[in-house]
Amino acid sequence: MEVKSINRYIRISPRKLRYVADIIKGKKVEEAVDILTFLPQKASAIIGKIVKSAIANAGQDESIDVDTLYIKKVFVDEGPTLKRFRPRAMGRASKIKKRTSHITVILDES
Repeated sequence: MEVKSINRYIRISPRKLRYVADIIKGKKVEEAVDILTFLPQKASAIIGKIVKSAIANAGQDESIDVDTLYIKKVFVDEGPTLKRFRPRAMGRASKIKKRTSHITVILDES
């Protein structure tokens, strides 16, 4: 049985999150949590919280054995972009795009 956890409007670009998400796809949850604990990227802490939330969601259902869970899918979708302007030389302005992300983690029993 599938269990999922979603986190939306995270203030980190999807490109940075996808790098970490691709590392843990298809792994058992214990192994994935260990990997995420020791990765130096900021994205690993964010994805680690979502994986732990999905494990907790699975723990609420008594028919699911938490020890046999693995990460079936991880999507990182692009959220709305905050657009800001920065002053530049000679009265000009340049755009700054502050990107956001939506993360979905789906666990399944093996």
